[in-house]
Amino acid sequence: MSAARLLTELLDLVLPDGCAGCAAPGQHWCPRCAADQGPPRLVTRLPGAPPTVAAGTYAGPLRQALLAYKERGRRRLADPLADLLVDAALAHPVLARPAPGRSWLVPAPSRPAASRARGGDHVRTLTEALAERLADGSRRSVGVSPGLRMHAGGRDSVGLDAAARAANLRGRLAPRPEYLPPPGVEVFLVDDVVTTGATLRACAASLAAVGVRVAGAITLCDATGTHCGNRWSANRPTA
Repeated sequence: MSAARLLTELLDLVLPDGCAGCAAPGQHWCPRCAADQGPPRLVTRLPGAPPTVAAGTYAGPLRQALLAYKERGRRRLADPLADLLVDAALAHPVLARPAPGRSWLVPAPSRPAASRARGGDHVRTLTEALAERLADGSRRSVGVSPGLRMHAGGRDSVGLDAAARAANLRGRLAPRPEYLPPPGVEVFLVDDVVTTGATLRACAASLAAVGVRVAGAITLCDATGTHCGNRWSANRPTA
């Protein structure tokens, strides 16, 4: 972990901080910001990607909270963000159905350099928290499979269009055979943001190559079109 990241996490522990969404004092994620997210939504603009449900749009308080968790070391936000992921998971048209066996969640991997800079794999942490909540609240048997890894190299995907994002991922995702889910189970990808669907498509293809079929995906934020007032912005995050 870098010295800067360590300092950020220490400050997060010892200094009072406000809501990551609106800066209201006293709470990491206030009830008003939680209530303002609205219902989860099925993301329909992802040709070739598995059926995907997002907890909210990449805008406003949710965007601020995700950036604080992901880039500024506020790791205690993992719990409220995982709560939002539960709502998305239970709204998923496939995951909401009763399953005869155990379902498995596969976190979308990050670039190794990004994980080191952030002090760990933030999506895997969210995925593990989501699995715990689903098992407790829905009586569904859920496992976590870190079945994918991303090789070093490649660019930060901020600013890349769909074709460039796909090219940036080509050949860099690989399955981890020792961590793959067992054959024949329901498998769902988990990611923090969906922008063009390139990451979800690449993850699903990498798993399909070793016989693992992805039934759907659950994401925290939908950035396929970031809503700002009455207009759709072209500002897009990493995904």
